[in-house]
This record gives sequence, C-alpha cells and structure tokens, in this order.
Amino acid sequence: MRLFLLICLTMIAFAANSILSRMAIGDGHMDAGSFGLLRLASGAAMLVVLCRMQGLAVRQSLGPSLGGGAALMLYIAGFSLAYQQLDAGLGALMLFGVVQVTMFLWGALRGNPVSGGQVAGAVLAFLGLAYVVWPDGSGTAPLGASLLMAAAGLGWGIYSILGRGAVQPLAATAVNFLWSSAMFLPVALWLGGSTVSTYGAVLAVVSGAVTSGMGYALWYRLLPQILPAVAATVQLSVPVIAILAGAALLGESIGLRLVFGSAAVLGGIALVVRRAPARKALAAK
Repeated sequence: MRLFLLICLTMIAFAANSILSRMAIGDGHMDAGSFGLLRLASGAAMLVVLCRMQGLAVRQSLGPSLGGGAALMLYIAGFSLAYQQLDAGLGALMLFGVVQVTMFLWGALRGNPVSGGQVAGAVLAFLGLAYVVWPDGSGTAPLGASLLMAAAGLGWGIYSILGRGAVQPLAATAVNFLWSSAMFLPVALWLGGSTVSTYGAVLAVVSGAVTSGMGYALWYRLLPQILPAVAATVQLSVPVIAILAGAALLGESIGLRLVFGSAAVLGGIALVVRRAPARKALAAK
C-alpha cells in the first residue's frame, strides 16, 4: 500500500507541472522564458541539495552532460512556450504521447524486438494525437503551440534515452539541470519576456523544486521496486490526472474530441507496453 501511494504521489507531481505552468504562463503571471529559467534553476538547486543529503558527488562526464542539458533545454523551452495557448490536460496528452512514440521508434531503429501489437499501438497513439490536434475551426489546439509541445516531447524522449545509462541518475539529473539552466539563459534573454509576478515566481519554484526536483528524485527511488512494464503503464495516468485537474482547477473544457483522442493515445501506448516481446523468451530461441 505504501508503494502504491508513493507511485500515485509521483504521478500527481508529474501532472502538476502542466497545471502549474498553465496557471503561471497561460494566465499571464509570468512569461514563458522567465518561468522556464526559474523552473530549471530551482530544480537544479533542489537536486543538488538532495545529492548532498545522500552523499552523492554532483558530477558527470562532459559529453552526457552537454547532451542531457541540451535535450532538457528543448523540453523546457517547448513546454513553457506551448502553455501560452494550450490547456493543461491537452498539453500533457501531447507531451506524453510524443515521448512514448519517440522512445518506441528509437528502440525499433536500434534493433529492439517489435511485435505486431506494438506497431498497431504506436500507430493508434499517433492517430489519436493527430485527431486531437487536427484543425477543426474551434481553435482548441493551435498548430504552433501543438508543434512546440511536440518538440518538448521529443526533447524529453531524447533526455530519457540518454539517461538510461546513468550510473547515478539523481546526480546525473542534477548536473543536467545545471547545464540546462546555463543553456536556457540566452534563450530566455532572446525571448525578451518581462512579466514576473510574485505569484508566477512561486509557481515556477514549486514546479522546479517540488514537482520536478523532488518528483524526479522520488521516481528514481521507486523505479527499482517496480517492473519496467508497470513503470511505463502507471505513467498513462499522468495525462488523465492533468485533464481532470485542468477541468476542476482551471475550468478547462473536456469535449468529445479530447475524450476520444485521449482514449486512442493512451490505449495505443498501453498496447506498446503490454505487447513488448519477452526478452527471456527471445533469448531462449
């Protein structure tokens, strides 16, 4: 029961990033560049503190640091800019769908075994995303913002792929956040935003230090205790939580288009996870 509650808490933290970003950026309390920079910096500070508390050295070789920092910067930039227009739940669905499709395609290109069910699931998830963002004249999913969130999903997918080989994931994440903060600074200056209210700054710090920094740390602690398939499956709850929270806290609408699209995306991803060929069985053949 304790493990279940901690997993639920972690998924809520992940979904909360979308809610906090939408509250700060979408409602005009903070510009996207300033929010992204403060989120990265506060997340880096929290992760460094957590590393020190666990006696971990905050270091990583230069190559992985630059790659991880750049991928994380792409995620933060796309994520923050997209939430100038996207609803919290819709953004989370796009992000999650693109991340999972990116990681699946990378694995397939690398020669990982792929079943017919996985291919069908990936196609279904892609079609679900296309259905949600396809222009219908209502303006519910602006194309520009959708492409920015897709870029964010690509960045997070790359970041996740690069991070799989980390010996000390927590320390590696702290280093990546530090590098990404430095890389994002000129982007924030280029965007030229100047809207920074106290309320918006608080939301950015909570998103960086708590729901990102502490949320990632808790997730890394839980991962060794659960099977990979379970870890992938429970993350299906993140867009659902964000959609429901967006409706309850921000008054965002939940139309049939979003419902059907979400069902296709999440169902497709579930097929990808559940239909993965068993490694032991393949090795025995």
